[in-house]
Amino acid sequence: MREDEGRQYQSGKNRRLDGPAAVRRGFEAVVPNPKLKLMDQVREVMRLKHYAIRTETCYCDWIRRYIRFHKMKAREELLPGTEKVEVFLSDLAVNGQVAASTQNQAFNALLFLYREVLHEEFENVQAVRADRPVRVPVVLTPEEVKQVVTAMSGTTQLVVKLLYGSGLRLLEGLRLRVQDIDFEMKQLTVRDGKGSKDRYTVLAEGAIPALREQLIGIWFLARRAYSALRG
Repeated sequence: MREDEGRQYQSGKNRRLDGPAAVRRGFEAVVPNPKLKLMDQVREVMRLKHYAIRTETCYCDWIRRYIRFHKMKAREELLPGTEKVEVFLSDLAVNGQVAASTQNQAFNALLFLYREVLHEEFENVQAVRADRPVRVPVVLTPEEVKQVVTAMSGTTQLVVKLLYGSGLRLLEGLRLRVQDIDFEMKQLTVRDGKGSKDRYTVLAEGAIPALREQLIGIWFLARRAYSALRG
């Protein structure tokens, strides 16, 4: 292994736990329900710490992949973890040829498992670092975007217009509510976005007619459902 391939992962000793209910520099350790299985404990801790559902899914996938890689059958086999994590991460870089961001994602998932669920500290983890070249992203021209949007219709087209014109992430667009839309100010309120933060963004001009039509359609559906309930 070349010297420059052996860069260290810094696991951060300032977050050490002295006990299962210890306080770590302002952050309280969460003790998972001991009656739950390992993966259920991971989900429980992540939800108590308000992680995004996509982060939960991603971390759980990496943890399962790590367990399968080492053919672990019991919780005790997870410990000690430093060497096992090094082998797994190195395999991702050498045999999996993953990008550095993918390797870091796997490391963060395992760091969460050992620190937050098992309450075990890493030593300094050393592994072969992924070193794939950085590629320039493919960006569509405005004309190409117009062709893509024109090929769509209905709700799908409306969501894409909001994603492109208002800079929304996918789940932000899908979770948009009536009270988050301000036609007069031409403004959208994005609630509980990335980092659990709210923010304002512009309402794209091109999406306004379709958005109004969508709201009118929903209003009629709601009125029909209310009438049906009243008999």
